[in-house]
Amino acid sequence: MARDEKLKSQWTMLTKKLSAQFADGDELELDAIIYLIGVQEKGNVHAKYKKDDKINLMHIAICRLLEPYGYYEFEYVDEEGWPHYKILEQLPPLKAGEQSVLMKEAIVQYFVEKNYID
Repeated sequence: MARDEKLKSQWTMLTKKLSAQFADGDELELDAIIYLIGVQEKGNVHAKYKKDDKINLMHIAICRLLEPYGYYEFEYVDEEGWPHYKILEQLPPLKAGEQSVLMKEAIVQYFVEKNYID
């Protein structure tokens, strides 16, 4: 199976599984999945988050997702339990489609590492 076909298949399986678990079957969008990863990485899954916190959770998720690609490195967790990352390398300019593929690839890899999907 070609790389793009494999990614598409894994992405479909992942979104179905996450959507069934977290959205009563309504398909989760990319941003919602990034938010879920941020909540997972923060570790306080039952907390109520304000709008600014939700943006920060998505930032944490993006840093964590792009860490294996060498763009970010985990630094520390602050006294309030928020993970902090430092930028190692700026992301190259990407078209919207390229950005979407990179994030989907990183998300699939994240959930494979977590043994959520194969």
